[in-house]
Amino acid sequence: MANTSTRTLRLLSLLQTHRYWQGTELAERLGVSVRTLRRDIDRLRELGYPVEAQRGVDGGYQLAAGAALPPLVIDDEEAVALAVGLQTAAQEAVEGIAESSVRVLAKVAQVMPARLRHRVEALRTMTVAAGWGGPADAGVDPDVLTAIALACRDREQLRFTYQAADGRQTDRHVEPHRLVCLSRRWYLVAYDLSRHDWRSFRADRLTAPEGTGSRFRPRDLPAADAAEFVRAGLKNLPHPYRVEVLVDAPAPTVRERIGRWCTVEEVDAEHCRIRTTTHSLDWPTMWLGMVGVDFRVVGPPELVDQIHSWGARFQRA
Repeated sequence: MANTSTRTLRLLSLLQTHRYWQGTELAERLGVSVRTLRRDIDRLRELGYPVEAQRGVDGGYQLAAGAALPPLVIDDEEAVALAVGLQTAAQEAVEGIAESSVRVLAKVAQVMPARLRHRVEALRTMTVAAGWGGPADAGVDPDVLTAIALACRDREQLRFTYQAADGRQTDRHVEPHRLVCLSRRWYLVAYDLSRHDWRSFRADRLTAPEGTGSRFRPRDLPAADAAEFVRAGLKNLPHPYRVEVLVDAPAPTVRERIGRWCTVEEVDAEHCRIRTTTHSLDWPTMWLGMVGVDFRVVGPPELVDQIHSWGARFQRA
């Protein structure tokens, strides 16, 4: 049985998952009796944690929302995710968020063990943020990202298995350069030692990355930076939709708002034309809404249908 302090922290960690725990199950997870569990619950309540209890055969416990935020207990993976998320927020131009994120990040970093600071720093320094829509690729294992970032930082050759868009798998041996966050996906930019050329790899299609122990001297990337290299590669992919829209706003205004995602051409002082190619109409639908002015879709017809569908859904809301 763990000592009381360790057991109490473990109990708090389990309760902070916000799920309902049956008393017998929770006691079994902690390796204690139901009576000891009740004493530990009372101890948490004395510390200010609002633990709700339900009596009966299926009785159990759940942590409720309190009047103030109590100390949190998080595991290693959660600590890394929290720190990386705060670092991303600190770089965003959202009023009131950046300053608060920096303060919280300083508190987290101060108490973070050295082994976790090592991983967080590798992810931070070896990742290139490439615009709006940060990393939301649910299919990427955090351990994969950490392994890649450490290899980039340490200039260590990397081996992994990669699955192409057609499902074909190949073993790769690369010199990793940088991680890039672009269009809600993670990419690894690396020099492929088997193909003797630079490549970008989607991290959600990459498995079992492992450092070889062999160090390398960095090569010159054939682009201004890693983000630009990924963008150039994506432009060469086939895109089923060619979007063209006339906008009732000056070109400089539109470029400032959405120019990072499309080409903006001036029509006259009060109008402009935007063009882009895409494999999904969700993105142009979203950033057309961000323009904040009237517009007319020239093509494709599917975009008109999608905008009508979204508009109807918003009206129902």
